[in-house]
Amino acid sequence: MNLPPPTEKQSRLIWFALTGLAVATVIALVVALVWGLGRALNLLSPVLWPLALAAVAACLLAPVVDFFERRKVPRLRAILLVFVIAFALVAAVLASVLPQVVVETQQLAAKVPEYSQRLETRVKAFIAQPPVFMRHFMPPVNDAATDANVATGTDNSSLASATKWLTGSLPEMGAWLFGQILRVLSGFGLLAGLALIPVYAFYFLLEKRSIENHWKEYLPLQNSAAKHELVFVLEAISQYLVAFFRGQVLVAICDAVLYTAGFLIVGVNYAFLLGCAAVLLTMIPFLGAILICVTALTLAFVQYGDWQHPALVLAVFAVVQTLEGLVISPKIMGGRVGLHPLVIIIAVMTGTTLFGGLLGGVLAIPLAAALRVILARYVWQKRE
Repeated sequence: MNLPPPTEKQSRLIWFALTGLAVATVIALVVALVWGLGRALNLLSPVLWPLALAAVAACLLAPVVDFFERRKVPRLRAILLVFVIAFALVAAVLASVLPQVVVETQQLAAKVPEYSQRLETRVKAFIAQPPVFMRHFMPPVNDAATDANVATGTDNSSLASATKWLTGSLPEMGAWLFGQILRVLSGFGLLAGLALIPVYAFYFLLEKRSIENHWKEYLPLQNSAAKHELVFVLEAISQYLVAFFRGQVLVAICDAVLYTAGFLIVGVNYAFLLGCAAVLLTMIPFLGAILICVTALTLAFVQYGDWQHPALVLAVFAVVQTLEGLVISPKIMGGRVGLHPLVIIIAVMTGTTLFGGLLGGVLAIPLAAALRVILARYVWQKRE
């Protein structure tokens, strides 16, 4: 039976339906790819963490090795010499800082319940009797009712509710953060991971020239325009990866030193612990700095119960962020990642949510830079 051809309106409807089906299929494939990548990162994290840390270490040490090699030192001997210097520096830092960090960690873990209760009490007292300069910006408060609420713990204001939520969430946030760190360490074992990182880094440095010269030969493509395009994209992505990780590690170390010195000057407890946490957390731009600032503000308020010390913590945070933005990052990074701060924040939040944990947040920024390379190459600019 011969059917009549579709009308123009029916043809448009059919093509619209086929286009919608194709778009839905592409979206489903992207979602499945992201889900599968997140599962793969979670499953392979015991393997990926040592490789990632070794690659970062190799990126940091490669310029020093190249410096010695330019001074006519054989590459193998230059690598061994750099390793000896690096191990000596790491051992000196650990010997001077690690014992204090362990003591502060044990003390903080033991005092978390006490600090939570003290924080709630002091916030209620702060609400009842705010500083003089803040009373002009706050609504009038019935002193008798406020005192009764503070005494009975029945304050129903939104700020008090937020305080209760914060004090109840502090142990959970601390448990999540330590859980992420322990997950990294326990996934492959602390000793095994520390043993594998220098081994991987050694071979990365030793085979650096061979990898740079011959990696194109292992691409499963014949010599063609498509292969040249793929090589260009991969080289651009590699440059972003090296620039980001090499620069961000140095920036995180500088930030950690500045935070530790600033918190020691202000007199905040657990300054060394906060500084060591800053090395890990500020690897994730913006989000890590905010976590450090909120933690230091909470500790200062619990420790002193006034507004001057939290204000000093904010001053330390402002000084460190100003130095990072105007001096440290331009000198180290040089704008080579080239991403807008808003893009970085969105990438970090998306990577942490989709891929899970610190690994996803750290990988999100170079992946966003890689996406920028692809869009700049094939979408935003006209092909010559």
